[in-house]
Amino acid sequence: MKNWVVINKRADFKALGTSYGIDPVVARVMINRGVKEEDFGRYLHPSKEDLHDPCLMKDMDRAVSFIADHMNEKIRVIGDYDVDGINSTYILLSAIRSCGGNVDYRIPRRVEDGYGINPRMVEEAAADGVKIIITCDNGIAAFPAAERAKELGIIMLITDHHQIPFEEVEGEKREHIPEAYAVINPHQKDCPYPFKEICGGMVAWKFMIRLFERFQKPVEEAFSYIENAAFATVGDIMPLQDENRTVVKLGLKAMEHTKNIGLRALLAQTGLQDASLTAYHIGFVLGPCFNATGRLETADMALSLLCATDEGEAIRIASELVAINEERKSMTKRGDEEAVKQLEESGLKNDKVLVLYIPKLHESLCGLVAGHIKEKYNRPTFVLSDGADCVKGSGRSVEAYSMFEKMNACGDLLEKFGGHPMAAGLSIKKENIDAFRRRMNEEANLSESDLTPKEKIDVPMPLSYISMELIEQLNMLEPYGNANEKPVFAEKDVAVKSIRTIGKEGQYLKFVFLSGGIAMDGLYFGDAETLREALIFAYAKEDWENALNGRENNLRMSLLYEPQINEFRGRKTLQIVVKDFLV
Repeated sequence: MKNWVVINKRADFKALGTSYGIDPVVARVMINRGVKEEDFGRYLHPSKEDLHDPCLMKDMDRAVSFIADHMNEKIRVIGDYDVDGINSTYILLSAIRSCGGNVDYRIPRRVEDGYGINPRMVEEAAADGVKIIITCDNGIAAFPAAERAKELGIIMLITDHHQIPFEEVEGEKREHIPEAYAVINPHQKDCPYPFKEICGGMVAWKFMIRLFERFQKPVEEAFSYIENAAFATVGDIMPLQDENRTVVKLGLKAMEHTKNIGLRALLAQTGLQDASLTAYHIGFVLGPCFNATGRLETADMALSLLCATDEGEAIRIASELVAINEERKSMTKRGDEEAVKQLEESGLKNDKVLVLYIPKLHESLCGLVAGHIKEKYNRPTFVLSDGADCVKGSGRSVEAYSMFEKMNACGDLLEKFGGHPMAAGLSIKKENIDAFRRRMNEEANLSESDLTPKEKIDVPMPLSYISMELIEQLNMLEPYGNANEKPVFAEKDVAVKSIRTIGKEGQYLKFVFLSGGIAMDGLYFGDAETLREALIFAYAKEDWENALNGRENNLRMSLLYEPQINEFRGRKTLQIVVKDFLV
């Protein structure tokens, strides 16, 4: 059972609404999202002027000056195989090429290379005559690679956004940073950059802007890559706050009219060529196509799509990406089923931190399965599988549990690890799995409240208050995503006028609710059978059958809902999507 919690932040919502020409409900949602009153204008009308100066990032100008002064040396960009890493690599590659640099790239292969730069990749670079390596979306924990680069006389520059490795000494965190000519990462303790929660693609884009300024290239050229910074930000599930939200809002608009041949081909192959793009389309349609190449093939394919100059070739690559993603979906589904079976049959589901070992699961799918299990059981979840040389895995966390910090405390059991509070990757010897599971649970410090899913209600609001104008104003708060979730509203004790089943297999429900004298359509895409049983248990089977036949009944429900405008054959009507219910 989920806990329903009303967000109870205080402000003069009516006055804010009057000042900014918005409904007080919209003002309340903005305050709930942490928007300060003085920032309302920027939030409602974001612009390029809201972005922070790249110069504020520690080592930015040092790195840019060095690259600018060594354009004739052989430079190699080393990225990562996910959406963020692919877009980061593309941005840096394009930036240096545009300024006349002698540059190539290398993206690690997930199975053969593992995450990030390693000593073997540095040795490859040396054999190829590379003099400068610049990383993106990785490198902040690459101590062996940095040491090998120094031995081979290669200058290394790090651009990254992951948490800084540290050790705790007498209650104080002491950062450990690889030795490199420049380290650009806003999480560094002495980095004055005002917003820390940016992705690797954003760090790379800021580098591009500064490099273009150094070469006196029009800044508009750099801003044509804002769509890639937005793609990376949503793909890496960064909080859509501060400049992240601005970049994603502006980047989505740019992507709708993209000049990138590869992106245009992918939009066409996924049926989005004429769509009004949202963060959902990046997170659940386009991004998975990029990630699938890094999981099952090589991420070079996705980068080739972004670099494509021939339309026919772009269409071929895009269609291949879509096909690989379909294969990835079916493999993930089998992994989900195996994970649930293991939990239910072993008793592990009672652990506060779930550690699952599925030997035959493709190691690239561990993170996806961990995410699905975390959502189902609302517990921090690690999923492990057999890798080439040891057991590999990924973790996904809940809000109350900083996964990276807890792993740091168990670092003696791990071969390698890294990540964020909410997500992490690791390598571990098979014989250490049980000890890892035990230690993670012993040190979890999670209460039952932490493990009970919470549904946060923005505003208790009757259905009768919903209007077209209100929904259009709420749409101004997009893009929705991490830390800028869709607004959720609630009404208690709503009468049910009628119910009918919808969907190919009748697996969903469509209601007509009555509230304040108005009738409102409501869609429910959850478990219809569970809802049916709950209503019959609380009332009577006769009431359910009467509602199915549009007859008078006694059914009433408390609703968590999102309001929507439904457009059908040119006619617009109001409706809600039911997110949760109580009877």
